Amino acid sequence: MKYFTEVLIIGGGAAGIFSAINCARQNSSIKVTLIEKSSKLLSKVKISGGGRCNVTTSCFNPKLLVQNYPRGEKALFSAFSEFGPKDTVSWFENRGVKLKAEEDGRIFPVSNNSQTIIDCLLNEAKKYKVEIIQEKLLKKILKKENGFECFFNDESIISCNKILIATGGNPNADSYQWIAKLGHKIEKPVPSLFTFNLIDKEITKLMGISLENVSIKITGTKLISSGPFLITHWGFSGPSVLKLSALSARHLSELNYKYSLLVNWIPSYSEDALRDFLQEFRSEHGSKIISSKLPFDLPRRLWDYLLEKSDVDVQQRWSELPRKNQNKLINNLICDQYLANGKTTFKEEFVTCGGVSLNDVDLKTMQSKNCKGLFFAGEILDIDGITGGFNFQAAWTTGWIAARSMAEK
Repeated sequence: MKYFTEVLIIGGGAAGIFSAINCARQNSSIKVTLIEKSSKLLSKVKISGGGRCNVTTSCFNPKLLVQNYPRGEKALFSAFSEFGPKDTVSWFENRGVKLKAEEDGRIFPVSNNSQTIIDCLLNEAKKYKVEIIQEKLLKKILKKENGFECFFNDESIISCNKILIATGGNPNADSYQWIAKLGHKIEKPVPSLFTFNLIDKEITKLMGISLENVSIKITGTKLISSGPFLITHWGFSGPSVLKLSALSARHLSELNYKYSLLVNWIPSYSEDALRDFLQEFRSEHGSKIISSKLPFDLPRRLWDYLLEKSDVDVQQRWSELPRKNQNKLINNLICDQYLANGKTTFKEEFVTCGGVSLNDVDLKTMQSKNCKGLFFAGEILDIDGITGGFNFQAAWTTGWIAARSMAEK
């Protein structure tokens, strides 16, 4: 079976569906066909944000927004100026989807249900007559003089003038070879947005403890992150950890995920400031038992753990604390070291660092510089953000720009 469509989109995720809709909407005279290899459309949208769908972020300033993308920061600035989070909010709200911004900057549908976003997108696809074909796997693309021939697992062939690849990220480098054959450099794909598995299991006995602001660093590097932090039964998690995993994705991959971490439990203090504070505290509360008088706003179980790790006799008075143990305590408060081995995917937040090199793509159109008529959008590109709606925003932005370009005659 062989047939023709002006625009062919490969991938039924956020970038692919959004691009298909906007391409068909901007030029009703062209036929837009979308192919999805699985039986499910928008699967990441469905599970994102615990089933609520973190649509985008309330960071509307492009200069600040791009700082949340370890890969793609410079290249995305002009793209976000054309279609950013504010445009995403308007796009959905103009179609009846009410959105809300939470305190941490994440934006969700008021319904708190990802199905609201899915229904909106699929209704728009139907409205603009996007043909969607599921359970059909692309096997090969051939470049022709005026377009492409695409070969599928059911032995069908689809000819098209323009094609958009929006198949998402994949940590398996072999999955990009067919794109490399079309003349593109592939930046090595590795996992991003993961939690840290610790060798030391003493700290994991404190599982469930969370803190609002902890600073965490990869030993021997300048890679550092601060923010909410969670101790789990396998190690460390929370926004600060996920951000650090993104910043250090390539470095940790090279280390085969065997590395050392430094945790600062009270990042508001420098070492000198902490020494001065403890000196004052001991003078004022010298007669108090160390375990009963906490100098910092730390969870009791964590404080007891740090005292034990510092070999502090918890029944001593503050005035009796030896200098050696005080030094140990100071070190463990601001430079607490842990060995990690391995990683754990954080719920649905798995993202790939790597993909099609941005040097091979015109970010003003999302068209390949090496293969005219071939476009890219979403995570297939070497673009990834930290958690908080940033990866969906990259999908909406690149999908929208590609749609505008493909809709042109």
